[in-house]
Amino acid sequence: MKQAFFEYLLRLGDNALVLGHRLSEWCGHGPILEQDIAMTNIALDQVGQARSLLQYAGQVEGSGRTEDNLAYLRDVGGYRNVLLVEQPNGDFAHTITRQFLFDAFNYFQYEALRHSRDEHLRAISEKSIKEITYHLRYSSEWMIRLGDGTEESHQRMQAALDDLWMYTGELTEVTEVDEIMLDAGIGPGLHSIKGLYDEKVSAILAEATLQQPTGAWMQSGGKTGKMHSEHLGHLLAELQFVQRAYPGMEW
Repeated sequence: MKQAFFEYLLRLGDNALVLGHRLSEWCGHGPILEQDIAMTNIALDQVGQARSLLQYAGQVEGSGRTEDNLAYLRDVGGYRNVLLVEQPNGDFAHTITRQFLFDAFNYFQYEALRHSRDEHLRAISEKSIKEITYHLRYSSEWMIRLGDGTEESHQRMQAALDDLWMYTGELTEVTEVDEIMLDAGIGPGLHSIKGLYDEKVSAILAEATLQQPTGAWMQSGGKTGKMHSEHLGHLLAELQFVQRAYPGMEW
């Protein structure tokens, strides 16, 4: 139970950390100043959530590792984020589509975690859901604006959706850790979240005049640590550079 809870917290924290880092890559490169700032703020939200979750994961593990140890001193195989969040930014269409596909799941996940039996995780979720609600609204509005926009913006959004769709199945894939957390009353039932997720995604895509891909085959392995894309290694090389180059450095 203790190991499963630790793995579950890593999963939540790693999703937030990796996606936050991806969004931070847009800082200074956004299509317009307002969206540059908006994405940077969402990145800060994600990293803040990651810190709370990884700090708690270290406490649950009980081996003396801090949130910094867990963020900077694990190799690729130790990460438990879903494959979707580690995918490259690509163009603005890819970034928004990746964000929306994750936000729609994350919103329902954290809504359920507000009722977790674990008091500490429940408190983190209560704080995080306010930010995640905004994230979903932001990405949903851009999905609609660009999908139902110009011919070029529609084509770019459809291409991004087609490219990223195969990573969505892992979001609600039930693993042994998910089953243990559900039985303990700590984590939500992913089968019920899948129904809510599918309904939300379908509604936004319809309003955006985008065609939902029909491919049934899905990538998986990220949240169990069995497989990550080559992109995560490059991301961690940048994220962890200072700590790796100057071990134990303190400001």
